[in-house]
Parts: sequence; structure tokens; C-alpha cells
Amino acid sequence: MRRTTARPGSLPAGPAPADGTAQGPFAESPAQPEQAVPADSAGTAPAGSAAPMGQALRTEFPFELPRGYVDDSGTVHRHGVMRLATARDELIPLRDVRVQENPAYLSVVLLGRVITRLGTLPMVHDGVVENMFASDLAFLQDFYRQVNAEGHTRAGVTCPHCEQPFEVELGGSRLGES
Repeated sequence: MRRTTARPGSLPAGPAPADGTAQGPFAESPAQPEQAVPADSAGTAPAGSAAPMGQALRTEFPFELPRGYVDDSGTVHRHGVMRLATARDELIPLRDVRVQENPAYLSVVLLGRVITRLGTLPMVHDGVVENMFASDLAFLQDFYRQVNAEGHTRAGVTCPHCEQPFEVELGGSRLGES
């Protein structure tokens, strides 16, 4: 995960050890190779899949926005990366005054924390997310659920007409409500 500035309320990580690994209760693991868990064409890990023993957990997932974020200079940014959310990512926005006044703002603040890259933008934050088109916001909310659900929202069913098995998405809760 790369950030250009510290976010408000973040704890200092302290000096990093010589081997480059983070320490402390809120230390985040370094980005892992994306080939650790096979991905489907959307770049998401298959439902219910877990990294086999000895392989690293996949923590970052590429995406492409349906319309794209248009910055102040008119450049359209469509390709980005979202990382897995931590408990801290879901708790910190609850202290935000904007979220306390309007709970619908939770998804904007949360997505601003977990999107690590978007096009050539130097940094992604909640201000970027709140200026996205509604269709892109809806896409990112669904993508967040897929990335963080670990397959808990899919169920295997059988078609009553042709008797072929397939999976359905059960929906789940709103973004940020685990």
C-alpha cells in the first residue's frame, strides 16, 4: 500500500526493521504477488477460495471503472487497485463527522481508504470518491463487497427446469456493515 501523506488519525508505524517487514498491532502486510490465488476475468479471487498452504494471501485487486473518474484537468482515470479492508478501515470512518451526520457517506469515506491507485492520480481519498459518477460509485461498492466477502455471499443452487448447478450472489449488507 502506498500513500503520499499520512491520513488523519493514523498511528505512526515506528522505524521499520532492516528486513522491511512492518511491526506493531496495526502494521499492514506488504503487497503480495497477485498470482498467489488464481483470479477470474474480473481480477477477483474465486468465491470461497483461500490461499493454499505456503502461498501468500492476495491483498490487492485491480478494477476498471465503467465510466471513469474525471479529474480537474479533464483526464479520465478508469484503471485502479483496491486492497482488502481491515477492521480499522471500517471503524475509523464511524468517527467522521460527515458519516455521523449522514450514514450514507460511510461508503465514500471507506472507499477512499481502500482504493490505493486510480489511473495516474498521485493519491486517492474520499474527495476523489465523492466526485465519481454514481455508476462508478455503485460499481466500487459491489467490488468492495466481492473483494472482502471471501465467498460468504454466494450459494450453490440447481435450476428447477434444466437441473444444472450454478452459483447465485445473495446480496449481503450495505458497504461498511459487516
